[in-house]
Amino acid sequence: MPAPYATDPARSRGRLYEEEGSAHRSAYQRDRDRIIHSSAFRRLKHKTQVFVEHEGDYYRTRLTHSIEVAQVARTLARTLGLNEELAEAVALAHDLGHPPFGHTGEEALQALTAPYGGFDHNAQALKIVTSLEAHYAEFDGLNLTWETLEGIAKHNGPVSEPVPYALAAYNERHDLELSTHASAEAQVAAISDDIAYNNHDLADGLRAGLFTMDDLRELPLIGPCIATVDARWPGLQPSRREHEALRRFFGLLVEDVLATSQANLAAARPEGPEGVRALDAPVIRFSDATFAELKQIRTFLFHRMYRHWTVQRMRRKAAFVVRELFELFFEHPQLMPDEWSARALPGDETTCARTVADYIAGMTDRFALQEHRKLTDPMVRS
Repeated sequence: MPAPYATDPARSRGRLYEEEGSAHRSAYQRDRDRIIHSSAFRRLKHKTQVFVEHEGDYYRTRLTHSIEVAQVARTLARTLGLNEELAEAVALAHDLGHPPFGHTGEEALQALTAPYGGFDHNAQALKIVTSLEAHYAEFDGLNLTWETLEGIAKHNGPVSEPVPYALAAYNERHDLELSTHASAEAQVAAISDDIAYNNHDLADGLRAGLFTMDDLRELPLIGPCIATVDARWPGLQPSRREHEALRRFFGLLVEDVLATSQANLAAARPEGPEGVRALDAPVIRFSDATFAELKQIRTFLFHRMYRHWTVQRMRRKAAFVVRELFELFFEHPQLMPDEWSARALPGDETTCARTVADYIAGMTDRFALQEHRKLTDPMVRS
């Protein structure tokens, strides 16, 4: 039975462009399906999570990460009595706006577009689903419900000033109430992101040989999980040992969020979804103790993984590729395909810069590398 603060698709605030309802799917199921079938979602297959796409077939990409986030979100939403389809839709869409090379590409685009409104992957995700996906006859974008758009825009909490350019532009015509918290379902998607990457970054770092299980034994949360596995199965095959420890760590995080969130919701007793939005703090979160211990794990990953010299080398090359592509297209918009160069209005630097940023942000890792080589290597035909 749905909780009283769950979002009810029958009471959705609707879509920007009115459509007939479906006889077989709820409004949020339709949102989820449109996201899955979008071009931007397919491109996540070849976009960086931590390791650039060509560095190995077993590392997470933005697509596999998003699928893992959606799996956690469904579990949390179902257990908490929330709307599972809305939580899943927001989870699947939350990284659509990431450019090639992950956060490295985002940082490069942010610096390059700073004079023209900047770049933010959450705002870019909203722009994709409201504008850049242009497949339908009657509207640009996917025409998602207000609740899904709200979740994409502010699943990490209220949006503070200055509001990112792309988000502010859309909000002027469709108010997403950026100063409030999002629904409990969107908060579930956000915490599911944290659970997923805290788990899989440890797994990918181990696979890459950036640290060992002995290193992890010294950390909170994951260390006791390793000790439990070692006590039960001494001498277990290394790959099985890693999996058993990491799945216990994963479950520990899920259980902590469930217990903490249930207590928060019981204490706050929000009257409907609007009651959740009106609260001063998110209700879906880790306990204070677990959050503090996760910070220690993130510090470990920062130094041993995200700032490892091999990762840093690739980050430097990726940033170089994004900068050179932006500078080339900004100076010579005609080098972009016709549909894109037509948007870069002559004499309008802001429009040109934002068009170039949209074009680059939509690239996969491999396409960005191919484009860069075509534009800079005289031996390669364009």
